[in-house]
Amino acid sequence: MPADVLGYVYAAAVAAGGVLGYVKAQSIPSLGAGLAFGSVLGYGAYQTSEDPTNIRLSVAATLVLGGLMGVRYYSSGKMMPAGMLAILSTAMLIKTVVRSFTAVPMKTQ
Repeated sequence: MPADVLGYVYAAAVAAGGVLGYVKAQSIPSLGAGLAFGSVLGYGAYQTSEDPTNIRLSVAATLVLGGLMGVRYYSSGKMMPAGMLAILSTAMLIKTVVRSFTAVPMKTQ
């Protein structure tokens, strides 16, 4: 199976965003959430790299992150970081679901 490169990039972007939030604003919650979500998303990308139909973790983490950031964007109106993460999460959710439906079934031995 080909690696879920976009999944890994998304996970790294989320983790890097948490680190950037800490560096710029000394926000420990941003650091913790960014690293936690980045780690979960990275493991989800690993799972979908191994089996493109194993999307539960990726979908769950993406829905939670996208939902939280969507609410933050709606209440604050600020595009960065909340709006951008809501848009990226929506795009990743669509990509993950489409990839799982177009995946070739794995052969069992």
